[in-house]
This record gives sequence, C-alpha cells and structure tokens, in this order.
Amino acid sequence: MSEAPNIPAWDAPRPHVLPVVVTDGHIDLMQHVNNVHYLQWLENVAWDHSVSLGMRPEDYTRLGQGMVVRRHELDYVAPALLGDRVLLATWIVGLDRLSLHRRYQFVRESDGATLFRGATHFVCVDIASGKVRRMPPDFTEVYARGLTAWPSPGA
Repeated sequence: MSEAPNIPAWDAPRPHVLPVVVTDGHIDLMQHVNNVHYLQWLENVAWDHSVSLGMRPEDYTRLGQGMVVRRHELDYVAPALLGDRVLLATWIVGLDRLSLHRRYQFVRESDGATLFRGATHFVCVDIASGKVRRMPPDFTEVYARGLTAWPSPGA
C-alpha cells in the first residue's frame, strides 16, 4: 500500500497551485535555487492563475491596460534543492479600482515544508503611456473570482 502524499498546510484556503521541478538551471553557487528564479516563479504562477480565471496576456493587449508590480515582499524560509518538486501557490487577497494584492506560498511537495512566502502589490496601468489607470470592468470581474479572504492580524 502506498503512503498518502503530504498535504501542504496552505496559508489560505484553496490556493491556485502550479508545480515545478528544480533543475540544474535553477541552482546557484550555494547549491540551492537562486533568488532570481523565485521572481520568475512568482510571475509564472500569477499568470497561470490569471489565465485560469479568464484573463490572458492577449486580453491586456486588447484592453490596452495591464497590471504591473508596484512592490514585492519576499521571505525565503528554506532552500529549494536540485530535484525538489515545488508547489507554487498564489491567491488574491485584495482588489480595488487601481490595485490587486496577491500572496504566495511555495511548498516542497515531499515533506510539505514551506520554502517561501511572498506578497505583490500590482497597479493597473495604460500600456501605451505607463500611467496608472482605473481597472477596466473586465479586470475587476475576472480578478474578483480569485479573491480569497485573508485572515486578519491576530486571527
């Protein structure tokens, strides 16, 4: 009989999850995943989540508006190593007429250990001018579907 897989202790209910496997190309001099790959993983899982909700890069082009990073918060908890299967999780915790706030948690599948936590504040901009603009209704409708309640401090 096989053992049941570890079920990660996610920080939020039902996050969007994208699995990745750590390859030689991710490893740096310290023999763990280089920090630059975590940033790429943030983008990959955020886009994967957006597409699953119904918002694709070509929709940004069609609407002439897109979401850009205003701020990242990155907490590296434990290293990801060669061969690790890492579950990249994200969820949306805030949405208003100009901004979207996302959280992330990366977990090693083999033992359920949290390797990374992060947060991103995105703002909506006009693609041509780069100026901050109110989100079009298409954005708010799609991203509202991914909104997850986030526990208040001390909860």
